[in-house]
Amino acid sequence: MIRINPYEIMLLIEPEVAEERHTEIIERTKATVTGAGGTWEGVDPWGKRKLAYEINHITDAFYYVLTFEATAAALEEATRVLRITDGVLRFMAIARTPGRATAPAEQVETTA
Repeated sequence: MIRINPYEIMLLIEPEVAEERHTEIIERTKATVTGAGGTWEGVDPWGKRKLAYEINHITDAFYYVLTFEATAAALEEATRVLRITDGVLRFMAIARTPGRATAPAEQVETTA
């Protein structure tokens, strides 16, 4: 039996990359996931933000959260493709807790 798990990828794209290229990178990831039998849930663009520290002399990046359900093999292939894609500054893939929706950054509230 093949197990399908919910995943989330936080994707950072270099600031000098054209907007069309952002779409290409995301669509390529979507095609990789759906081609391996996964289901694509969506993209949450967070926009351009300042990094906490410089990475390769870069101080800002465009942030995206990609959510989908797929097999572990599909996640491995998606991360392999992102690793070798020009314009991708960093990414981090995590397994989401089933039944828990992710909230956009603007909707997260903190109590003081």
